[in-house]
Amino acid sequence: MTKVLVLFYSMYGHVYRLAEAVKEGALSVENVEVKLMQVPELMTEEQLKNAGAFDAKKSFSHIPVAKVDDLAEADAIIFGTPTRFGNMAAQMKNFLDQTGGLWAKGALIGKIGSVFTSTASQHGGQETTLTSFHTVLLHHGMIITGVPYSESRLLSMSEITGGTPYGASTITDHDGSRMPSENEIEIAKFQGKHVALLAKKLK
Repeated sequence: MTKVLVLFYSMYGHVYRLAEAVKEGALSVENVEVKLMQVPELMTEEQLKNAGAFDAKKSFSHIPVAKVDDLAEADAIIFGTPTRFGNMAAQMKNFLDQTGGLWAKGALIGKIGSVFTSTASQHGGQETTLTSFHTVLLHHGMIITGVPYSESRLLSMSEITGGTPYGASTITDHDGSRMPSENEIEIAKFQGKHVALLAKKLK
């Protein structure tokens, strides 16, 4: 059985929605087991309430919180993070900064790594977040994959949409009111399926 881990951080639910779509895509591949997990929160309940995120966080509080060793058990890991000034969120970076033990053992070498993200605006750093995240995966010796242009929705010009060859993405608007569109969801599903198929072939 090929094992895929979808590991995300979400504050307002946008990345969580993409994560569910990525999971759905990966599960569409036969003989693939998918775990959906989130990284620990660093903000207090009061801080989340002040940011207007507390209720959103509760909506996916049932998703288990990952431990570093969960990464070593997977054949492929698909990471999801919102963008913070063109980089991954601190919660995800904090989690990855604890993987030194895995790095020392070479525990992630040869596993597939892939990333998806969200930004508030159309040019808010989606691609820099995805490609800078890849640097961490390369240090771990992972095999990076994104979304190839066989996913024709990447070429859509009929609407404002996320979706890059580096990974799926969504645009939330400045107030977080925009949830992932159908086009963005389908690209995320494609990414999940694509990674699962590659992981299965490698295994």
